[in-house]
Amino acid sequence: MPEGLARPRVAGVDGCPGGWIAVIRDVAGDPAPTVRLFPRFADLLRLDPAPAILAVDMPIGLAERSGLGGRGPERLIRPLLGERQSSVFSVPSRRAVMCEDYGGASQAALETSEPPRKVSRQAFNLFPKIREIDAVMTPELEARVFEVHPELAFWRLNGETPMSLAKKVRNKGSMPGIEQRRALLEGFGYAPAFWEQKRPRGVGADDLVDAAVNAVIAERIFRGEAQSFPGEPARDAKGLRMAIWA
Repeated sequence: MPEGLARPRVAGVDGCPGGWIAVIRDVAGDPAPTVRLFPRFADLLRLDPAPAILAVDMPIGLAERSGLGGRGPERLIRPLLGERQSSVFSVPSRRAVMCEDYGGASQAALETSEPPRKVSRQAFNLFPKIREIDAVMTPELEARVFEVHPELAFWRLNGETPMSLAKKVRNKGSMPGIEQRRALLEGFGYAPAFWEQKRPRGVGADDLVDAAVNAVIAERIFRGEAQSFPGEPARDAKGLRMAIWA
């Protein structure tokens, strides 16, 4: 447990159309979790006081070549999630992620994957957010910045059982799945009033529920209760670990 923090806080973070939504929790459980929107990921790193742990739903660490199913973390967690495994996209190579046009990204992915594979439009739309994190991440920041995945987080909190309802249908938030996750999270410090508050502009109901569960995993990491997938992470060319935590 980090030292020197009288009232340590942790944050669960999710990328969203408005930027980056963060749910900030006091690990002592009081006050109640709060919600903040940040335009850039770097803004989260400048928070004062700084959260002891930032758990973010975005790939950290990019391989030079991509195998079948993406990086090692994606390949490990996908089978755990049953019908929810489609939420885990395959992260292509660093060269593909760094391309700012879809054609260039797909060509780079073809040349750096085995078997050769282009990138999906859904994955490509996340590349700017991945580049944001990659631009600021260092091995030193790994002491407090961790990659997570909301559906793996729900799997963990739901007794290592995948959620039975989808949170998104046809790329839009699905309220039955969102309500199912809200009900589970009420057992982890989220009162009904938390969900009733007005969300910041550019934040969907699914974005908020993802940031909220990421904050629970951030607290698990803080307490030394989380597990990394894989247990011994590989590192990329920048020295960044490639692991998803839950």
